[in-house]
Amino acid sequence: MTTNVHLDNQHERCNTAVASSWCPRGTGPENIVDDNSTDVIQGTLDMLILKSLSLEPMHGFGIARRIEQISRGVFKVNPSSLMLAFKRMERSGLIDSEWRATENNRRGKFYRLTEQGRKQLKAETREWERRTSAIARLLEA
Repeated sequence: MTTNVHLDNQHERCNTAVASSWCPRGTGPENIVDDNSTDVIQGTLDMLILKSLSLEPMHGFGIARRIEQISRGVFKVNPSSLMLAFKRMERSGLIDSEWRATENNRRGKFYRLTEQGRKQLKAETREWERRTSAIARLLEA
C-alpha cells in the first residue's frame, strides 16, 4: 500500500489508517492509494462503455459485468458513475436506449451504440493506443 507524501509531520500523521477527523482535507486515510485498486482509469469509462456496446445492446448491469469480466477483475465500475456516463453519452448522441425485458424477465434499460458512437469509439481507441505506446516507450527507456 502506498500513501500520499507530505512535507510536514501533521500531514504525515493524517495518512495513517488511524487518522482522525482533524486531518486537513485530502490527507486522510480515504486518500491512500491501494495497489489493488479496481477503479477504472480516469477518462476511459466512456471508451469502455462504447466498446462493450459495440458487441451488442446491453443493460447497465451487463455492461458493468462485461468490463469486470474482460478485465479479469482489474476494473470495477461504480454504478453511479455508470449512470452519469449513460446520461452524458445519450445527450451527446453516442448511445440510444430503450426499455425492454431482461434475461430474468425484468424490465431494464438497454443501451445501444449509434453511428456517432462507433466513430467516437474508433477515435478514442486510436488516441488510447497512441498514448499507451508513448508510455511504454518511456518505461522502456
